[in-house]
Amino acid sequence: MMSENLDLDPLLLCLVTMTKLDNKPASAQSLVEGLPFDPTEEKQRLFSTKHSNSNFSRAAGRAGFDSSLQQRPITSIPSVVLPAILILQHGSACVLTEISVEERRATVIIPNIDDSPRTISLDKLEEEYLGYVFFLKRQYEGHGREHLLSQVSEARPSNWFFGTMYRFRSIYARVVLATLFINLFVIAGPMFTMNVYDRVIPHNAIDTLWVLAIGIGLIYSFDLMLKFIRTLLLETAAKKSDIILSSVLFQHAMNIKMAERPRSVGAFASNIRDFDGIRSFFASSALTAFIDLPFSLIFLIVIYSIHPVLVILPLSVICVLFLVTIPVKNVIQKIVDNTHEAIGKRNSILVESLSNLVTIKAFNASSTVQWHWEESTGEIASKSLLSRIRFSSLSTLSAFLTQFCSVLVIVVGVYLIKDGELTMGGLIAVNILASRSIAPWTQAASLLTNYQQMKIGLQSLNTLMAKEEERPAGKRFIRRPDFKGDIEFKDVDFSYPGEEKQALKRINFKIKAGERVGIVGSVGSGKSTISALLMGFYEVGNGAVFIDNLDIKQIDPVDLRSAYSYVPQEVTLFSGTVRDNVTLAAPHATDAEIVKASTFGVVNALTDRHPLGMDLQVGERGLNISGGQRQSIALARAFIRESPIILLDEPTNAMDHNTEMKVIKNLEEKTKGKTAIIITHKPSILTIVDRLLVINDGVLVMDGPKEEILAKLGGKSL
Repeated sequence: MMSENLDLDPLLLCLVTMTKLDNKPASAQSLVEGLPFDPTEEKQRLFSTKHSNSNFSRAAGRAGFDSSLQQRPITSIPSVVLPAILILQHGSACVLTEISVEERRATVIIPNIDDSPRTISLDKLEEEYLGYVFFLKRQYEGHGREHLLSQVSEARPSNWFFGTMYRFRSIYARVVLATLFINLFVIAGPMFTMNVYDRVIPHNAIDTLWVLAIGIGLIYSFDLMLKFIRTLLLETAAKKSDIILSSVLFQHAMNIKMAERPRSVGAFASNIRDFDGIRSFFASSALTAFIDLPFSLIFLIVIYSIHPVLVILPLSVICVLFLVTIPVKNVIQKIVDNTHEAIGKRNSILVESLSNLVTIKAFNASSTVQWHWEESTGEIASKSLLSRIRFSSLSTLSAFLTQFCSVLVIVVGVYLIKDGELTMGGLIAVNILASRSIAPWTQAASLLTNYQQMKIGLQSLNTLMAKEEERPAGKRFIRRPDFKGDIEFKDVDFSYPGEEKQALKRINFKIKAGERVGIVGSVGSGKSTISALLMGFYEVGNGAVFIDNLDIKQIDPVDLRSAYSYVPQEVTLFSGTVRDNVTLAAPHATDAEIVKASTFGVVNALTDRHPLGMDLQVGERGLNISGGQRQSIALARAFIRESPIILLDEPTNAMDHNTEMKVIKNLEEKTKGKTAIIITHKPSILTIVDRLLVINDGVLVMDGPKEEILAKLGGKSL
């Protein structure tokens, strides 16, 4: 089911119509799930003249279209590109399927009215037309990945990063060009000094001095301007790539299969934070230092032109630095690898400890946690120390060789001056140029460390990007706009990732649409696993799960989950207000809908007598309120939208008796005519159901009418 705000977006409905015209229909929910909409806006719009059209491009990409937004008169739209989507006044839109300028008529589909083509006057259409048109073109098969921010192609591990950076090649080309001129301008300083000493001073040529001074002043002015431009270009490229890449990265992290999810949330978050280091590398002085390396050759050529013998000295130093850096590279790489792993472990300790602070305090376990933290910190410090020592040693050696080279240049230069082969100005110029040619290589240790950190971070992100998604690119799901609620498990076996023991073994059962079923069993028997498979969080190992006789693997996970009013066993709320959490699935729900859902979940018992009401802050993960109150909010959150299937996992286990009775009464009415599956240990809520399934150690041991099963259990604990 769609939330109301999405149904009212004419542009989204036009896109859905385009998928139907292309014989590859997609639901509106599947096209926009996960796109960044501002929850504070009254309506979720795919397009606005005040903002980027990126959301529409991304939604169109999910439907398999390349989109192009253009501003042009209707009469200049060629028939060959139809159908196209026209943006109309008052936030409306339509699909233009045919146009006849000679007959002054057009055929359009206005999906928020109906899906039937209608012929209207071209003059009337022009009055409503806002001037913007979206042209859609079917992508080649295998390239159906949505275009993130209308610029990113397929975000596969091999090209998700460098493929995006390649899109800004023109900016980086300008950076290289600016760097070339900046390095050429460096030569001007030594040349100015050489000419002053060799020509101006001996001949007292003041006019020449001023000409040279004005020239060098202009060059330095251009140099300053180019450095500002280079910095601006790097920051611009970094900003654009940051927006695109971070969107790709976070969206992929949200879309990975639960089976692919890393076990440690802290280490997972640490891997995602690696992106900050990668971004910094491509916007920092480290990148410009890398670019400066090949330009050392320019300075060596100039030194050679002044005197061939002197070029041997800086060239020798560069060779020594290069040879020293090679063995250090492998050491630094190993240290960075180990440090990166240790940082991930420490982040895991941090996140886990902060998330379970109450438990740590309750059992006086802070000593153990503190020990793990300090051991991890000590390991990082020890490994970082090795890196810093090697880095400092190489930097110290580089500084020594630079100074030693300067001394040698002066000594050799004096002998050349004595023999009349070199001038005083030439010696000063060579000394300056020699230091400048060596300078990029003296940063080798820093560059290597930064590069290795960037490389390791990129490798960890590539590992993340390689994880399989729930909605992989190019996969065509079967659209099911409506579900009846028939459910079937057929020969289902399932084991959780990394576990050898089967959680479910040869499970077989059918639930008819409108049937209300309870699932009971001992702790760890596999009841919640059934709900996880129904929600499509995991795929079965053997067998299949069907809804309305269709394998759920063929259904888009977004459409599948829209079919459920779902309450999980472990209720987690988000930091924010009660209203924010109730409207999580429908952020633009009306006050009437919020009140109705809150009354159903008995949330009003919490909010009615509180001065803040629905604006009461629940705290991180809902820790400011009780477990029963969290379950009330979870029920309201599940039922704020109508769904044909109700799936509740221990929905009242933390509630007091009075609240539970109210919820059961509401559920009795709410579940009529709908498929309802209630997983529980509490007999009280079983008054709602007509049939029971009993699970024991992953095996379905009983299935039948409720009274018959309860009689067989003979009062045994559920």
